[in-house]
Amino acid sequence: MAEQNVPNKLGINILSSEQQEKLRQFKIKTRIENESYLMAHPEVELMIGDFLRSVSDFLFVILFYALHLAYHNTF
Repeated sequence: MAEQNVPNKLGINILSSEQQEKLRQFKIKTRIENESYLMAHPEVELMIGDFLRSVSDFLFVILFYALHLAYHNTF
C-alpha cells in the first residue's frame, strides 16, 4: 500500500518518504549552520543571556507587585 498522499487526522497530506528525508537533512544542515554561526559570534550568546535575565527580572517584579496587591487589598 502506498503511503504517499495519505491524509492524516487534519486532512493534510503526509509527506512522502523522500520529502521526509529531505526535511530531516534540511533540519540537520540548519542546526549545524546555526551552531557554527553562534560559535563565530559569541556576542549573540551574551545578548540572549542579557535579554533572558531582563525578562526574568521583569517577571519577578510583576509577581512581587501582584503578591503585594493581593496581600494588602481585600477584595
